[in-house]
Amino acid sequence: MSRVVGVIGGMGPAATVEYLARLVRATPAEHDSDHLHVLVDSDPAIPSRTDAILHGGPDPAPRLRVIARGLERAGAQILAMPCNTAHVYFKSVREAVAIPVLDMIAEAADCVNVDCVGLLATEAAIRAGLYPKALGSREIAVVVPRVADQAEITRLIAAVKAGQALEELRARLRRVTAHLRDEGASGLLVGCTEISLLRDEGEALPVVDALDCLVEATVREARAGGTR
Repeated sequence: MSRVVGVIGGMGPAATVEYLARLVRATPAEHDSDHLHVLVDSDPAIPSRTDAILHGGPDPAPRLRVIARGLERAGAQILAMPCNTAHVYFKSVREAVAIPVLDMIAEAADCVNVDCVGLLATEAAIRAGLYPKALGSREIAVVVPRVADQAEITRLIAAVKAGQALEELRARLRRVTAHLRDEGASGLLVGCTEISLLRDEGEALPVVDALDCLVEATVREARAGGTR
């Protein structure tokens, strides 16, 4: 039997749904019973990670720990947290439970196979150094967006959370990725789950999407104990 997956979700809700959809598509299955057993706590009331990191707002860590423990009590055997910025609190969550917690940042960094990557992430994640640290330890250079482009990414993330039409937003994101390419990036790392929803299959540079990397890790680790 595969291990039961617990999902700490709601950051934001659409990103959690996208993670689950990709998880279904990535799981080798011919019948319903071949899919993974997944428990989801999608809590949109988790305090803003960006507000906490950039402006000293309410700490999301206590609520993340409560959700993790609740999923563990409900029967989860591994946990996934499909929000890049929430991994600022990864250690706190991992120490709150006795079951493994998948590290989205490490998984994504392991997926990068270029020498210099352009990073698409929240300002809070960049300020916290999540990906620069992980990629630097792997000797991969990181290009972060210009100030104006990072402000545009912040607006795009807010627009996705607000449910705006994605195609128009993709056109705006292409201008940001073009600047990253101009500044030397030979690949892109999508390090925000809202930006994952804007993924452009026509992008000129190779793209690593952290959400896909987490999905792959979830399938791998859930099925590690055997298949149904």
